[in-house]
Amino acid sequence: QVQLVGSGGGLVQAGGSLRLSCAASGSILGINTMGWYRQAPGKQRELVADMTSVGRTTYGDSVKGRFTISRDNAKNTVNLQMNSLEPEDTTVYYCFLSQMPRFPVWGQGTQVTVSS
Repeated sequence: QVQLVGSGGGLVQAGGSLRLSCAASGSILGINTMGWYRQAPGKQRELVADMTSVGRTTYGDSVKGRFTISRDNAKNTVNLQMNSLEPEDTTVYYCFLSQMPRFPVWGQGTQVTVSS
């Protein structure tokens, strides 16, 4: 069993910054990918950013240059530094852990609200 516990998020004014963290526990394989998706009401789920255990990163087009993902493999944690936040970034962010060939595991969701 794998569990993900997310933290961070909250309310910030446009142009501000927030940091999300996610910690994985349980049966963690050495090769995996951790990151976040988000899904606003009425919109498709969108990859925010992810990072493999060997350091390869992927960012969604809408967050490139503003968000930075990092991870600590020894602690099985991943962090997302979100700068220059925009009202369009408002939604729930879901941490995930992907370990092929297992099904991905999802965190409980963290609300991010950016006021204009």
